[in-house]
Amino acid sequence: MDRRENLKLLIAGGLGTGLLFTAACKAEKSSGENTHYTQTDKLYGRIPEETERDRKLMEQPGFTKTEMATITAISEIILPVDKDCIGATAAGVPEFIDFIAKDIPSHKLPIQGGVMWVENESIKRFKKSFDKCTREQHIQIIDDIAYPDTAKAEYSQGVKFFNHMRDLTLTGYFTSKAGLKDLGYLGNVPNEWDGVPPEVLAKHNLSYDNKWKDQYIKMENRNKVAKWDDKGNVID
Repeated sequence: MDRRENLKLLIAGGLGTGLLFTAACKAEKSSGENTHYTQTDKLYGRIPEETERDRKLMEQPGFTKTEMATITAISEIILPVDKDCIGATAAGVPEFIDFIAKDIPSHKLPIQGGVMWVENESIKRFKKSFDKCTREQHIQIIDDIAYPDTAKAEYSQGVKFFNHMRDLTLTGYFTSKAGLKDLGYLGNVPNEWDGVPPEVLAKHNLSYDNKWKDQYIKMENRNKVAKWDDKGNVID
């Protein structure tokens, strides 16, 4: 089973479900640009009160530029670009995490504390800030905190932070347009019904009158409102 399938199982199994129902991600990739949380007035289904609330949240200060650089780098490690995935950045995951910390303030301090832990670890190991390190150096730090069962006790704070980031990253991605497509989620769409299967009708010695079948089961006619004459006949 590849990484993409593993991620699908994780999210389907409830990973980050609290966030899925607490704050819906409005991630969308359009013409190569992120559009979340910056154009809330254009989102389908948003009532004015929700749009206004989002606008006020967006005006609040979020993570610093340096903090966002670390958040972005870690989210890209969790969900990198590959042949099947546009990656965390293109899906707008960093913006999602920034928005979540405003929408649900209890997330902000743990994330800031985790970013500080990563920063201190980077300086201790490589004598430079995390955002100045190479991807290989990033991976060295992340490898020590990404696996709770084997991580050293001294890395417990980093492990807790990375677990939090993993939940947020996957929640952000799999509630984005790209992530929903990746899951095969169709949403609230009508099914196409073409009548009772022929073998079931035959079993009961029944069959459709083609006249009525054409009038009522043709999918192209499903939105037409039937009209009847005085004798009870359908008017085309």
